[in-house]
Amino acid sequence: MSLKEKIQQDLKTAVKERGEFQSSVLRLLLAALLSKEKEKRYRLSKEKEDLKEEELVKESQLTDEEVIEVISSEIKKKKEAITMYEKEEEKNLPSHLLEKMQGRVEKEKKAIEAWQKYLPKQLSEEEIKKIAREAIIKVEAADPKDMGKVMQELVPQVKGKADGGQVSKIVKELLEAR
Repeated sequence: MSLKEKIQQDLKTAVKERGEFQSSVLRLLLAALLSKEKEKRYRLSKEKEDLKEEELVKESQLTDEEVIEVISSEIKKKKEAITMYEKEEEKNLPSHLLEKMQGRVEKEKKAIEAWQKYLPKQLSEEEIKKIAREAIIKVEAADPKDMGKVMQELVPQVKGKADGGQVSKIVKELLEAR
């Protein structure tokens, strides 16, 4: 069963069990996946104009890796929204608006939680540091100017398993310490 099929199956279960929140966050995720598939289908239709419609549909199905990319991207958007809400909270807002924002933050966090179970096991900070050190040695990076080379080596190894911002921060710290 593909990852997308698993998400669709979980949506059916959530709907049957009347899990309103779970079904709404899974619908949101499936909408993002559908959008990505349409984008891929459009690109393929321009590249391979001789493809029949059914072949185009089949080829535009997302791989599990692409599904993981979409989930990671959606989680990143949710985290950015949380950061934005938290910055707004720092302004002296009326209590009713503050409560509303705190409610939104909680919903965003729950959505992230619901989606993270479809991602591969996330690497710990220590695991990321170990892989980053190996990449630094492999590309013979000497200072922060070599960050691009290190990231080029490192990203394929941690894709979907670690937050890009966290990886970048760790690499930067390791390079600055050299």
